[in-house]
Amino acid sequence: MEYPFIQIEQKWQKIWQEKEVFKTITDSEKETYYVLSMFPYPSGALHMGHVSNYSIGDAITRYKKMQGYNVMQPMGYDAFGMPAENYAIKHNSHPKITTEENIEIMRGQFNSMGFGLNWDREVSTCRPDYYRWGQWFFKRLYEEGLAYKRKSFVNWCEDCQTVLANEQVEEGNCWRCGKVVRQKELEQWFFKITDYAEQLLDFSGVKDWPERVITMQKNWIGRSEGTRIDFKLIENGEILSVFTTRPDTIFGCTFMAIPPEHPLVSRWLKESDVSREMQEFCEEVMNEDKIMRTAEDTTKKGIYSGRDCLNPVNGAKVQIWITNYVLMDYGTGAVMAVPAHDQRDFEFARKYNIPMKIVIQNEEQNLVLAEMTEAYVEPGILVNSSQFDEMDSVESKSAISAWMSKNNMGESTVTYRLRDWGVSRQRYWGNPIPVIYCQKCGEVLVPDEDLPVLLPDNVQLGKTTSNPLLSVEEWVHTTCPKCGGEARRETDTMDTFVDSSWYYARYTDTANTEEPFSKAAADQWLPVDQYIGGIEHACMHLLYARFFHKFMRDIGMVSCDEPFARLLTQGMVTKDGAKMSKSKGNVVDPQYIIDRFGSDTVRLFMLFGSPPEKDSEWSDTGVKGAFRFLNRVWRIFDDNLELIRDAADEYNEANLSEKVKQLRYSTHFTVWKVLHDIEDRLQFNTAIAAIMEHLNNIYGIGDAGKLNQDEQSVYAESCRKIPQALYCFAPHISEELWQLTGNSELLHEAGLPVFEAKYLVKDEITYVIQIMGKVRGKIEVPLNTGIEEIKAEALKNENVQKHLEGKTVKKIIVVPNKLVSIVAK
Repeated sequence: MEYPFIQIEQKWQKIWQEKEVFKTITDSEKETYYVLSMFPYPSGALHMGHVSNYSIGDAITRYKKMQGYNVMQPMGYDAFGMPAENYAIKHNSHPKITTEENIEIMRGQFNSMGFGLNWDREVSTCRPDYYRWGQWFFKRLYEEGLAYKRKSFVNWCEDCQTVLANEQVEEGNCWRCGKVVRQKELEQWFFKITDYAEQLLDFSGVKDWPERVITMQKNWIGRSEGTRIDFKLIENGEILSVFTTRPDTIFGCTFMAIPPEHPLVSRWLKESDVSREMQEFCEEVMNEDKIMRTAEDTTKKGIYSGRDCLNPVNGAKVQIWITNYVLMDYGTGAVMAVPAHDQRDFEFARKYNIPMKIVIQNEEQNLVLAEMTEAYVEPGILVNSSQFDEMDSVESKSAISAWMSKNNMGESTVTYRLRDWGVSRQRYWGNPIPVIYCQKCGEVLVPDEDLPVLLPDNVQLGKTTSNPLLSVEEWVHTTCPKCGGEARRETDTMDTFVDSSWYYARYTDTANTEEPFSKAAADQWLPVDQYIGGIEHACMHLLYARFFHKFMRDIGMVSCDEPFARLLTQGMVTKDGAKMSKSKGNVVDPQYIIDRFGSDTVRLFMLFGSPPEKDSEWSDTGVKGAFRFLNRVWRIFDDNLELIRDAADEYNEANLSEKVKQLRYSTHFTVWKVLHDIEDRLQFNTAIAAIMEHLNNIYGIGDAGKLNQDEQSVYAESCRKIPQALYCFAPHISEELWQLTGNSELLHEAGLPVFEAKYLVKDEITYVIQIMGKVRGKIEVPLNTGIEEIKAEALKNENVQKHLEGKTVKKIIVVPNKLVSIVAK
């Protein structure tokens, strides 16, 4: 019969809740283990990606509890942000209402999945008891000089009516709505993440992070060693600095390339005599995709600014061009152009008839400017470079850099691709920035005792294209906490990534009303032992959280250097080869599958489908296969319950048949495999596959009632190990079977299954037989069989004989304990 999953799952979820199995014990003497899966946006329902993510976390949680750890697996909601605000507008409601409604729905789904979550530590970033401390952190960053406001060109999404950080622009489009991102000059708040660039390149504090994530973060930070060179503008002596990794080419600089976003250009565009042509060019380029602007195949274009500067090494006049192929996001935002030795500069100079100058000569073939069809970018010998002529170009870099430093022309320096984190957002549903503007006192922080600055409820959502908070005048207009005079509030809210940059630490001490968390609680639980989430967060959330953690360390709130010791980046759930999405019409509702097959089936399918770090393709057939497997497990116990429960533990080895001994091997190998694959590899799919194969071996015995008493003991053991081995992946059915076989304690109390190494030694060895590299059969031979006997047995195999018909065996190679390879023609 089909196993009664509805009753079983409801029963055990109630028991776990009543016994507070997953409630974290603060004063436990057990060693702690902190498992955390990235918290969800409260969108209204869990999707299959959530189910995959949290099934992984729950499997690890249950495994660690079986090991005897004091485990914490909390849950919360990343509840601020544009999705929630837009959802409320769409449904003619308020995000405060719709968000709480969605949280209630999702909490119910979490419970229906039976996830072992500690609900006592639940957080929601949109609740004042949480966002109060986000404002507190803003103040601490401000006081340490790490939060500041300045005017800058920012990524602006017209559709979302808000600013985006560089990390939130994907191929020129908004990461949320997918619309084209434009450049807009605004006053913005920034966090000085660049002050931590060097520390963020150091991953020595993590235990196990995917190399891919580490590489992505290092590339995003983009450390470069080079030289800062100062050029003077001829018109006023103002310094225009460049950063270059090629000081060896400085004598060949013939023009300067700067982007339209450069502060100098912004100033020039405001002058009365600026040309319409320059204005239109700058506007056009600023609205182009940044990635496309710097692509090698993008047409290079520019306009002469009408200004010149002086090359500090030789006094040559250098034209300043505004171009599309230079960005403010790297170095100083200005590039010294050496067209003879840089391909982009070469193409640009040819197009606009800008002079070129060879300063590195090819030792093998003399370069002639008039004959060059492309830039010479290889090493060579310096020419036309004053006292540095005839030096090797690579060796000259340090010499020229030192000479310029000595003569106050520049200096050796390090720069980063990373830019300060823009945290201002022009939306309502976010954490208010705790700043007040007073005409007398200027910029004033809201006192700690007045935190949190509460979001007003009576906001005009969907009725204005500007920041909705501006519509609540009684909220905007306030009094200065310093002088008591008239003042106004900051109406920007914080980027929601600020909320998620420290939530993992709040979980350690959620009841604390005096501080974000105590250092004692943080030191007890941090760093997170196992963090689980998508790789798409590598250069946003994961980078921001590392920055925040190092700041918290520096102000004495935490002791460790990193927030997450181990990181698992799970793959996406796909259907029909594409990521599940409503727009593609390929979404599968988890609740429907839970109602039809049970949560254990959903968990098992998700964990069995692929290694956790790989994408998993949804398959209705696969779900049914997982359900059939659980039914087969149920049936073997249902058919043999009395035998499994009552069979003796002891038995006489002499009374065991070879087939039963093989079953015993299967039992102990399966336990070893499950423990090894979880503990050492986090490969749940292969662990589950081992259990499935073991079940086949049990069924292969046939009618257990026909076994002798000693063999029934081995058979019973082979079944009893299944609930313990399966518990991490399908906990409800495992608990039920464990109880049915006479056990009073819960599975996490019973501990991990145990294997005996002596039973992992097989009396027989399996050899795979290959003919010309193709597998044609298998044979089982006694452990100490000689090489010649193995060869003979291989040739007796029926399928091998079939494939050798009409052929002559030239050679037989035996790889001990593994393979027989036959060469035949």
